Amino acid sequence: MDSGFHDTMQRIQDIIHRFEKPVKQTESKQQIPVEKNILNRDLPESKSKISFQDELNSLIEKVSLRNHVNPDLVKAVVKVESNGNKNAVSSKGAIGLMQLMPGTAKLLGVNPNDPEQNLEGGIRYLKDLAKQFGNLNEALAAYNAGPGAVKKYKGIPPYAETQEYVKKIRKHLLDIDA
Repeated sequence: MDSGFHDTMQRIQDIIHRFEKPVKQTESKQQIPVEKNILNRDLPESKSKISFQDELNSLIEKVSLRNHVNPDLVKAVVKVESNGNKNAVSSKGAIGLMQLMPGTAKLLGVNPNDPEQNLEGGIRYLKDLAKQFGNLNEALAAYNAGPGAVKKYKGIPPYAETQEYVKKIRKHLLDIDA
């Protein structure tokens, strides 16, 4: 390698390093007003305060109420399933906010890549599981491990992932109520 190439690579690494290092508290205070002015200069005050989380919560409320399901339950499932990431894809192939498997989405007649349809399908599926099993813990376990596993074990299956899943959702429900 010639020294010119090495020098160029070193400068690129230095630039990357500057962008990756944490911003000091004093630098942060100086940058925030400038960034806010740039980001919000053409937006009305009310529009600039709408966050992604507000939009997601509004969508969850709308679809949950349309399906007569508690929105707090749906928020907890979305939190545990995808952490609110509409583009989430699991290692097993589950898609979107409520992590629908493609086959399940097809059976439900929804596009799992569309956030509203993903919520619609996931909520309907969860509601059907609640009717089928008669209690929330088993419905959640069936949502995670499949209804066959819950039937086979006559309750929450002895899978660590599924048991932890039910606990996480119950904890999020308690946090929402607090």
